[in-house]
Amino acid sequence: MAVDTPQSLRGRSIYQIFVRNFSQEGTFDAALPALERARRLGFDFVCLLPIHPIGTAARKGRLGSPYAIADYRAVDPALGGESAFCRFVDAAHGLGLKVLIDVVYNHTSPDSVLAREHGEWFWKDGGGRPAPRFADWSDVVDLDYTHRELWDYQIATLELWAERGVDGFRCDVASLVPLEFWKAARSRLASRRRIVWLAESVHKEFVAEVRSRGMYAACDAELHEAFDLSYDYDSRAELEAAWSGEGSIAGYLRALAAQSATLPVHAVKTRFLENHDQPRAAFRFGRGARLKNWTLFTMLLDGVFLAYMGEECAIERRPSLFDKDPVDWSSGDAAFEAWFGAAHRATKAVRSREPCWAAQELQAGVVLLERSGGVRRVVALLNLDGRSGRVTLPEALAGRDLLTGERMALSGRVELRMEPIVLELARP
Repeated sequence: MAVDTPQSLRGRSIYQIFVRNFSQEGTFDAALPALERARRLGFDFVCLLPIHPIGTAARKGRLGSPYAIADYRAVDPALGGESAFCRFVDAAHGLGLKVLIDVVYNHTSPDSVLAREHGEWFWKDGGGRPAPRFADWSDVVDLDYTHRELWDYQIATLELWAERGVDGFRCDVASLVPLEFWKAARSRLASRRRIVWLAESVHKEFVAEVRSRGMYAACDAELHEAFDLSYDYDSRAELEAAWSGEGSIAGYLRALAAQSATLPVHAVKTRFLENHDQPRAAFRFGRGARLKNWTLFTMLLDGVFLAYMGEECAIERRPSLFDKDPVDWSSGDAAFEAWFGAAHRATKAVRSREPCWAAQELQAGVVLLERSGGVRRVVALLNLDGRSGRVTLPEALAGRDLLTGERMALSGRVELRMEPIVLELARP
């Protein structure tokens, strides 16, 4: 089991970058400013969407999805090739950042190196042809891990990237690749140096659907036998329901409590409002106080915080995965970026030093979130739905707001603010 997961990860954060669409040039050299940006904002890891050549067969869009990989062991020449990648990794390490790359081991492009040289390693449809198990994934073909030679090839590939300086792996749809493979990979690479393993686990509803079709899918608890971190998709349905009004924030908090009770004690979740697959937070909430409240809420949850490039600027448009579609950095909100950086650095320090957390919904849309167990208790009053009126506090709160520096004393029934309040409580 992955019981050696460093618990210090709970105080870390990840900045996710899609190199092709970070800049107009779409290269590693042009993405170097992302590293300084990540460091300045207080992030510890940069996580790159797949960096490999993309297949041409069955391609979606003009340039294709980076998740339809043609060669696991190469760097896409369009991104600058291997030398540019190595410069990027060296620059990241020079700034004290670690680099994760995206590992897409469930499938390849139909014209990949493996499909061409080892067609026997692929899942076959009723006609005996390599195919995807899910029709929506029409630009890929799925691998078949009953072939042990495939295990050796894939693990040797991970070793190659570790030798090139990579510090960890974000493993795409990790739930669909056999757990025993991931355990073997972790064990073999552990003899070299510390590698961080991040599972893009899938929605629990998808796990149930896949299993109902007689296919393999690992749940999050199983994945943490091999992984340090997993995605927060096992509570995503409840979160989306709270956002849409079909559910409640209290329902989402109950889902988080269930996570705490059912996952291994060493498991660390990855929390996010958005990523390359999800709508932009600023598109969902607008650029006002509601965005700040939800951002603070997510930053203060137990686990690792992940942000997608441009989120820190409240950019509303998500880049396409299939075409050249650079982030329009000029559309960003400079004031929000300054707020985001200050809020992230403050909340990351709180997560690092205050290991215990609890949250309660005081009334519809208003949450009191607490971090404690370390140096000094911190309590956040978050108006997640942008409500007006008054709310009754369960106890008197007095201390300094970590976001504004303001000294505050709140008790009884208080007027709701639109802006979030994060109080480091005064010593009793």
